[in-house]
Amino acid sequence: MNKHAYVVIMAGGIGSRFWPVSRTDKPKQFLDILHTGKTLIQHTYDRFRRFMRPENILVVTHHQYVSMVREQLPQVPIENILPEPSRKNTAPCIAYASFRLYKQDPHANILFAPADHLILEETSFVKTCLEAFQFVNGRDALLTFGIKPTRPDTGYGYIQYEMQENIDNIFKVKTFTEKPNLELAKTFLKSGDFLWNAGIFAWDVRNILKAFEQLQPEMYELFSSAAEAMFTPDETEVMEMTYAQCTNISIDYAIMEKAENVYVIPSDFGWSDLGTWNSVYENMPRDYLENAVVAQDVLIVDATRCMIHSSGKRLLVLQGLDDFIVVDTPDVLLICKKEREQDIKEYVAEVKRNMGEKYL
Repeated sequence: MNKHAYVVIMAGGIGSRFWPVSRTDKPKQFLDILHTGKTLIQHTYDRFRRFMRPENILVVTHHQYVSMVREQLPQVPIENILPEPSRKNTAPCIAYASFRLYKQDPHANILFAPADHLILEETSFVKTCLEAFQFVNGRDALLTFGIKPTRPDTGYGYIQYEMQENIDNIFKVKTFTEKPNLELAKTFLKSGDFLWNAGIFAWDVRNILKAFEQLQPEMYELFSSAAEAMFTPDETEVMEMTYAQCTNISIDYAIMEKAENVYVIPSDFGWSDLGTWNSVYENMPRDYLENAVVAQDVLIVDATRCMIHSSGKRLLVLQGLDDFIVVDTPDVLLICKKEREQDIKEYVAEVKRNMGEKYL
């Protein structure tokens, strides 16, 4: 592997749509959501270790999760764990890691990936990553991974690409579209030139910094000024001041939707962003009534197509439910129609307004 290739795992989110299992003090990337014996961040790290040295893998996370990263990924050097002082979405996260890597290695090629995605076909994923590194090496391009859609899903963003403009089957991006309604998603699926936005990116560090300078000049100046303190005892304090002044914005809005040198690599490696309980349901084994059960003691009577998750502290008896999410923890019981799963974030906000942070 090219010694200038690096992977940055983004692991700072809360995962509020997985409430009440995912909590502020232990979000979903540090949980064994799929009941496999490993947490999501451990699976992510293991995938990249198939072709990347530990010293070339970095983790960006909220400062309160550094100890969990060290516990779950003891192989990652402590200097490769970058603590964010606050959550400001993916653009500041990527700016921080990019400026830091540029100071360490001005010729770095970097792949950024979330810590909580599911990849079923890891050999295919590794092949795609290696193709991505090869493409961005020495090329003025910002590359994103697109997933070939299998259904008109309204929970994902979409990328439209120029079918005639490609280099080694990597295509120029035409448009980005946020989560569409069902009719629009069906149209995208039929057109054949739309992909799901996987939120995985690759580029030469010099090109992403140039993009920040052109498209997010204020953020560029903030991190450019902070770069002098990186790798020094002042880094933590300086980053606190930097983040306090940063806009809360995603890399898609900040850079990818504005830049003209954006490309997409169509991919098919059994991907899910595991963003909701329904996505877990789709990737879990199910019983003859189509129920997915992650629990020790559950009695199901005439219940079908349910996602059931329990901490195992008590017996659950379900009767007559169809297409429900049932999540039982020691202090919270959630019962929600699967079709309303996108509202769980709103329920969490309502709980916070009415009951404080006790249950968050």
